[in-house]
Amino acid sequence: MKKLLILVTSTMIMAISSPAFASDDNAKCGAVSGEWMSRDAAKAKVVEQGFEARRIKREDGCYEIYAIGKNGARVELYLNPVTGEIVRSKIKS
Repeated sequence: MKKLLILVTSTMIMAISSPAFASDDNAKCGAVSGEWMSRDAAKAKVVEQGFEARRIKREDGCYEIYAIGKNGARVELYLNPVTGEIVRSKIKS
């Protein structure tokens, strides 16, 4: 009986906590590949906002851009490939 209670409890905890890991990044970025702006255009969008783009790659329906910010900090930017809007950013240590 004790094992059954532990199994049910742990299953419930996993079911409740799973949505916390869901990401909506694809909803912000997902687009047909033919509609994407070029990498050079994406780099230009980031540069005009004051970043120094170092590396650009496609990731999860976005352009993922590794850059240096105005204050010299390393940042990871996620850019909508159609609009050029920064949808998410992370400061790297």
